[in-house]
Amino acid sequence: MIAESGLAALWFAAALALLQVALAGLALRLRNDDMTAAIRPVAMVQGLLCAGAMACLITVFAQSDMSVRLVFENSSAVKPMLYKIAGAWGNHEGSMLLWVTILGLAGAAVALFERQLEQRTLTATLGAQAVIALGFYAFLLFASNPFARLWPPAADGQGLNPLLQDPGLALHPPTLYVGYVGLSVAFSFAVGALVTRDVGPQFARAMRPWVLGAWIFLTLGITAGSYWAYYELGWGGWWFWDPVENASLMPWLAATALLHSVSVLATRDGLRAWTVMLAVVAFSMSMIGTFLVRSGVLTSVHAFAVDPERGTFILVLLALYIGGALALFGARIGTVRQGNTFDLVSREAGLVLNNLLLSVILGIVLIGTLYPLVAQGFGVQLSVGKPFFDKTAGPIALALMLVLAVGPLLRWRRDDAQAVLGRVTIPLGVAILAAVILVLLTPRAGAMPILGLAFAAGLAVASVAPLWRRNLKRTPWFIFGMVLAHLGVAVAVAGMASDSAFTQERLTALRFGETATVGPYDVTLKGVKPVVGENWSAIAGVLIVKRGTDRPFVMEPQQRFFSTPPTTTNESAIVTRWNGQLYTVLGQQNADGRWQVRLWWKPFVTLIWIGGAMIALGGLLALIGHMRRTMKMRRRAREYDEWAEAWL
Repeated sequence: MIAESGLAALWFAAALALLQVALAGLALRLRNDDMTAAIRPVAMVQGLLCAGAMACLITVFAQSDMSVRLVFENSSAVKPMLYKIAGAWGNHEGSMLLWVTILGLAGAAVALFERQLEQRTLTATLGAQAVIALGFYAFLLFASNPFARLWPPAADGQGLNPLLQDPGLALHPPTLYVGYVGLSVAFSFAVGALVTRDVGPQFARAMRPWVLGAWIFLTLGITAGSYWAYYELGWGGWWFWDPVENASLMPWLAATALLHSVSVLATRDGLRAWTVMLAVVAFSMSMIGTFLVRSGVLTSVHAFAVDPERGTFILVLLALYIGGALALFGARIGTVRQGNTFDLVSREAGLVLNNLLLSVILGIVLIGTLYPLVAQGFGVQLSVGKPFFDKTAGPIALALMLVLAVGPLLRWRRDDAQAVLGRVTIPLGVAILAAVILVLLTPRAGAMPILGLAFAAGLAVASVAPLWRRNLKRTPWFIFGMVLAHLGVAVAVAGMASDSAFTQERLTALRFGETATVGPYDVTLKGVKPVVGENWSAIAGVLIVKRGTDRPFVMEPQQRFFSTPPTTTNESAIVTRWNGQLYTVLGQQNADGRWQVRLWWKPFVTLIWIGGAMIALGGLLALIGHMRRTMKMRRRAREYDEWAEAWL
């Protein structure tokens, strides 16, 4: 009955989404206050029904109900409970239900909390959100039913892909989905503003928290996914420009541009048309990412669907949503009034340049990701890999860092070029000094890593410059958030450049008692031993590691064997020190009895993920700061109204 209850909740939610669209359309056309008032509770109940459907799916997975086909195909009774629950979204149907659930809850949150938008714009926004939800309800109910029964029930299931049986992957998809859905809300705000011709600062202030929240979760999701791939897949890298990785990066790039643009519109009433266009582009990127991962056109640990009909369904949704939004944008952009203007030397101009560079990188990633798929459709097999992206996006990223360093030092509306040069003197001097030192000390590091480290040093200094000569106790939280996020970019880039410049790799085959050296470490293979887990067994290599006269320590990389489904995985062993990580992987045993061992010494590689966490934390501080300011303004408005009512 639990599966049937979940399916019924999904049908009722779809019916309410249809009702929500109808109410929004009629309310806007007839200007009917009763219909307008009814939209909020309908959206809230729809969100609750979605959550109920997802709870039912999680329950049948937790109970290992093998009469549900999805449970049979993606779980087993012997799995740990964490991975039984994570299995609910570790597959195609469940992941799409999670997508819709977050979408429904986001719509409910807009209906419950949004008080800044003009009522007609809010009505149009909730209507647009329901239109998005309707397409995905149709997809689930007619093409990807997560509650389909299996008769007769199986004794046990086929299990979850062992690569997905990791705590990081249990949290990674929901985090990314919150980011994707946050962009859908921003898209709905943009559509609502276009429908009612209400593109202005008030609309931007209402949309900004959603954009900022989506950006925070996308940052966390990408950072966590990068670290998962780094330690779980055993290849020693943190980013490979895989199409599935790019599918998450593209919405983040668009959201970053949108975040800066919407801030200009909210505070300075500028970039009106550009902000609306970026909202459409950002959601389009999340839809393209959904299509790539869920359509079956890619083969990946993340890509679950292999049915061409499902891919066609998602492609049709993508065309309808993006095409419809672009058509609406084209029809209504002429009604969007020009906002405030600004000089060429100003912070607004710096933000425009920032957005253009982000858009160029986005275009490079989009073309590099889609071009092989298009070529494959014409019978041409080719691949676009890491060298292409590094050579094309790398120089643009360096230019973006330069803009990122200078932008916060500019004044709003207009500034003096001579004064700007004075403000950037110290960051520029630090960057030049760092480059000279690196060239002298590490001449073989390569031009791009040295430039990356030098630019990171300059950006780090420029990032904290907005705090100079400020009263820190009275500085708004969102200023601290901006500083921390920009500083996080500098830290992450320093980690990326260090990994590229200084990583040492050693591939060797060792007998028991033999030693290999990588970086400052001597690694001795003492032996191998069996290890048994909850639903796996393993052979662990016992490595004795010593650095100079320091006390030795033990590392135990593993080869794990899963029976459901039958799979062998490499589990790396990593030791983190203040200046980097020692990364070890145990391979196969050779015919002569030696064991293959892969060793990496990666100086300062952890800065990549520390920087990512700093960026997300900076976004959180900015979000809190803007919310505090909004609540303070509302409180003052209420106090003024009460005073006016008492005295007038």
